[in-house]
Amino acid sequence: MRSATVTRNTAETKITVEVNLDGTGQYDNQTGVGFFDHMLDQLARHSLIDMKVRCDGDLHIDDHHTVEDVGIALGQALTQAVGDKRGIVRYGACLLPMDDALVRAALDLSARPFLVWNVDLPSAKIGTFDTELVREFFQALSTHGGITLHVDMLHGVNSHHIAEAAFKAVARSLRDALEVDPRKADAIPSTKGAL
Repeated sequence: MRSATVTRNTAETKITVEVNLDGTGQYDNQTGVGFFDHMLDQLARHSLIDMKVRCDGDLHIDDHHTVEDVGIALGQALTQAVGDKRGIVRYGACLLPMDDALVRAALDLSARPFLVWNVDLPSAKIGTFDTELVREFFQALSTHGGITLHVDMLHGVNSHHIAEAAFKAVARSLRDALEVDPRKADAIPSTKGAL
């Protein structure tokens, strides 16, 4: 079973993340940041990764530590759950439309973290949520998940739609990359023999 639980406790956040890569996209995410919970729900639903996130963070300061640290813990959980990556497709990509927004994501579960972020969120806030934290989340996820991740906004005027399209595009890309390749289910997807 490709699943993992990660607990991360610091002076700023107390986090538990549970993932099952072979799930159906069930979710139960409670971070205290409403918009972020909504985005994590989208990530779970469209990747088909069952996900449960609990975070008690220093929200009296702001949302930054909560969002970044959940990205760290979720990346660590994905890394643990996928193991040596034997049998996975490895690559995934998605062109995701959402009303005015069109976002492209492409990723490689390479163990070589790198984020290319070409997304312009036109407003500083979505409700009370700082839009700059969307990038912070994906930076933490890619770094601690060992993911080469490219996210490009091709169109968009509404920050909520753009951010949600980014989460959904990454989710669909993860879904494809984590699938077991029926033609190579027992092989590491690299000529090096390791990832």
